[in-house]
Amino acid sequence: MGFIKCPRCELNYIREEELYCPVCKREMKGESHDDPFELCSICNENPVMPGKDVCYMCYKEMNQQQGLRDDAIEEQESPDVSLDMEDVSEMEEIELEALPEDMPEEIGEQISLEEEKSKEADDEEEDEEI
Repeated sequence: MGFIKCPRCELNYIREEELYCPVCKREMKGESHDDPFELCSICNENPVMPGKDVCYMCYKEMNQQQGLRDDAIEEQESPDVSLDMEDVSEMEEIELEALPEDMPEEIGEQISLEEEKSKEADDEEEDEEI
């Protein structure tokens, strides 16, 4: 017993053997829908849950079917493999070594952020004096 979307409204779910959902059937007959509560779009017997379009029983059945599908998918996936990696707290800190002498001059001559700020401050002072 599977469910498909109604081919007319594409909102409500119906059983595979049905042609249209109850809402579309009522609209096609010209009946108005002035019920104080809505009926389940699947079984059309029980009132719907707040914020849903299905009753509790149909919702529970759909979740069970979904759970069975999820379990089958999880079984197909490979189990987690431990890579025997160290925890971050156990790792040693890496110390940076001095730059080798054959390093290009551009990298060795980089200016620190503090030096750059002090140069900008000096330039601004000179601009103010002029």
